[in-house]
Amino acid sequence: MHEDIKAVLITEEQIKQRVQEMGEQLSKEYEGKRVIIICLLKGAAYFACDLSRAMSIPVRMEFMVASSYGNSTSTSGSVAVRLDVADDIAGMHVLLVDDIIDTGLTFAKVKALLETKKPASVKTIAMCDKEERRKNGMHADYVGFTIPDEFVVGYGLDYAGDYRNLPFIGVLKPVVYART
Repeated sequence: MHEDIKAVLITEEQIKQRVQEMGEQLSKEYEGKRVIIICLLKGAAYFACDLSRAMSIPVRMEFMVASSYGNSTSTSGSVAVRLDVADDIAGMHVLLVDDIIDTGLTFAKVKALLETKKPASVKTIAMCDKEERRKNGMHADYVGFTIPDEFVVGYGLDYAGDYRNLPFIGVLKPVVYART
């Protein structure tokens, strides 16, 4: 375990198992459909890639950059889309993938933007769900793990750009983010 981690919340093995289960479920539900995974960078990159490999159906992948955090531990309340999808998604089934749904603001804004592009459907997928922090009633259609209201890092989740590469999801020691 890394010295800045207070506790491991979700192990590497638990992540692998859950991602495999989700990939199998999505493969069944979307069999025979034109599917595109839209990964919200940077946090969802690990999850989206692993999820796509766990799916047995053909999928395309696109990337977007949208954020409401910056280098803070809490949302700014304002969602900025810095990179939109390049592909035409009209008529496709969109799986919008993010590392975490917290307040729900980012998912809601990006989903609304994608719906203007006339896809067949848009479903949201979050690796982690902090339901108790929701501000807008938004719920992900598919969730890997529901987690407590702790500041977590690893498996794509970061603090100021660090810790994404940890193979597990862990609670960051408060002393780490109290320094800044």
